[in-house]
Amino acid sequence: MKIFNRFLIILGIISFNFSFNISLRAQEYPNRPIKIVIPYPPGGPSDIVGRLLGQALSESLGKSVFIESKPGAAANIGMQYVARSNADGYTLLLVSSNLVINPNLYSNLGYDVIKDFAPILMPVGSPNLIVVHPSFPAKNVQEFLALIKASPGKNDFASPGGGSGPHLSAELLKLKLNLNMQHIPFNGGGPALQAVLGNQVPIGFSTLPPAIAQVKSGKLVGIAFTSSSRSTVLPDIPTLVESGIPEVEGETLQFIVAPAGTPSVIIQKLNLEFNKALSNPELQAKLINAGFFVYNNSPEQVAQKIRLELDKWGAVIKAGKIKPD
Repeated sequence: MKIFNRFLIILGIISFNFSFNISLRAQEYPNRPIKIVIPYPPGGPSDIVGRLLGQALSESLGKSVFIESKPGAAANIGMQYVARSNADGYTLLLVSSNLVINPNLYSNLGYDVIKDFAPILMPVGSPNLIVVHPSFPAKNVQEFLALIKASPGKNDFASPGGGSGPHLSAELLKLKLNLNMQHIPFNGGGPALQAVLGNQVPIGFSTLPPAIAQVKSGKLVGIAFTSSSRSTVLPDIPTLVESGIPEVEGETLQFIVAPAGTPSVIIQKLNLEFNKALSNPELQAKLINAGFFVYNNSPEQVAQKIRLELDKWGAVIKAGKIKPD
């Protein structure tokens, strides 16, 4: 019995020392540069968000924060890299809705979204937008739906790629209203919009940021947002919900996560610092004008959102029998 009690005491001391060392390291955090991995090419929406938040975090913490692009395989290369990185708070991932879409679209990912990542923040979301070429006969939601229903299978739509947020918003709309439109996937939002601008494909489903200038200039016509609320950047464009079509909300969200096992005190510190940055009116204005909704949330709320989005888009992918490109 005495030996057992001594064993428990020793185990308690070891556990205390381990917890104390983690706490001490977390208090000293950060003491070297932080890397934010973005699994897309430079210049896209995630890159814009990452650079703005990285600069703000660097100024707040007094340490360098740099962006490293690791594109490829529908963001899976970058996500796998971070999942396998040290859980010390010095390698973070900023990723869009691929985080909650890919697990339902691909097999053998090399990572598990729930088990391998620790949620930190969902800083922004981008409303998905239906756009058409100016020569397209429909100019509003009612005309658009009437035309699609009157000519099933004869209207193509472009998206940034199979399984992208805009593509799945289109598939959700098709499922809800039993629409027949043919999907034409492109390698990114830019090429998809160029196809609509050139009237090679008359309809596009896009995230808002790359479409703003084209809609404002009249080169594209905005039909409706798939988000639950309008964007102040293009305030005259209604949502599908406002137009009498419920349960079709879809945003392309941005998530910041760390490798699983990152000390909770570091997760909480990063969440606090990122939320502090997002409360800055100047940074908020930059993000809003770039086409984003700005959010404030806790790691627990983000974890819940991830699970909800996994279920939601998993159901759409299954019902639509969607395969990756």
